[in-house]
Amino acid sequence: MSEKVRSFVSAQMVADRAGVSRSAVSRTFTDGASVSAATRRKVLSAANDLGYHVNHLARGLIQDRSNIVCLVVADITTPFRARMVDALTQRLQAIDKVAMLINTGSDTESVSAALRQTLHYRADATVVLSGTPSASLVRTCIANGQRVVLINRDDHLPDSENLSVDNHLAAREAFFLLRRAGCERLALVSSEARTASLLERERHFMAAAEAAGIKVAVTRAGPTSYDSGIAAARRLFGRSQGPDGVFCVTDLIALGFMDAARHDFGLRIPEDLCVVGFDDIEQAAWKSYRLTTFAQPVDAMADHVAGLLEGRIAGEERKVFEPIPAWRRSVRPLAP
Repeated sequence: MSEKVRSFVSAQMVADRAGVSRSAVSRTFTDGASVSAATRRKVLSAANDLGYHVNHLARGLIQDRSNIVCLVVADITTPFRARMVDALTQRLQAIDKVAMLINTGSDTESVSAALRQTLHYRADATVVLSGTPSASLVRTCIANGQRVVLINRDDHLPDSENLSVDNHLAAREAFFLLRRAGCERLALVSSEARTASLLERERHFMAAAEAAGIKVAVTRAGPTSYDSGIAAARRLFGRSQGPDGVFCVTDLIALGFMDAARHDFGLRIPEDLCVVGFDDIEQAAWKSYRLTTFAQPVDAMADHVAGLLEGRIAGEERKVFEPIPAWRRSVRPLAP
């Protein structure tokens, strides 16, 4: 026995059942279109009986607007990235946009391939959370009527709209916070990802240390992950005397660093070692960490993206948000 082929209920089927024209069905489901109250009642009744739903994708293609906003993102399972995707998708859905997630690598080639994919779907806009596409590809997207929003990419690309956090402010404050706590042997822990935002945090922390005449041990271990924090701690404490104050460029690295410092080397935090992170992920506030860190204003950034796409906020080449300090217990009180 052959299986019955399933098909979607079409607008024409609704028109036939309601005894109206196909255009009357279209007007009924188009905001602001003219249709009589009697016709609307018949169409809605027929649509309800048949289980009809408007094909917004097809309508968008006809109108040359898809309402699709693509999110290009790597490392989607990491706490900060997952939180940002959650905030963006909620805001986009609230303004009747269709969020399409493209999971990609963070390297330029992978991000560029993902951005080309957005052109096939006639996306109205693309928000890039990871990596940096080529400038020529951004121009191609814009030439095709697409808006491109880059988040936390400190290397600005012409014609795109850039949202970032003030890494300069946070990195310098992290340095002075460790020094005020009496830390003398400082270290900076990063990853081998060397993304623009991570490099900015590293550069400004090192600049503050250099201006104060303080040497800093720099360690980069693997991807931007918890395990990389563990590896960095083993490098720093596995030889001679390790640091007593550390700035980790992300919280996820900081949590791994703290666990290894305590469990592998018996260090007390903050008595023997002070640690500062960046991102303020949910886990940073857990009782086992209580990490002092700097929060990225995720909700404010997501609101800004929605405002740009909805036209409530004027576009600008770069919008910089201030990081929000989260003072906890991984740093000693001020030294007397």
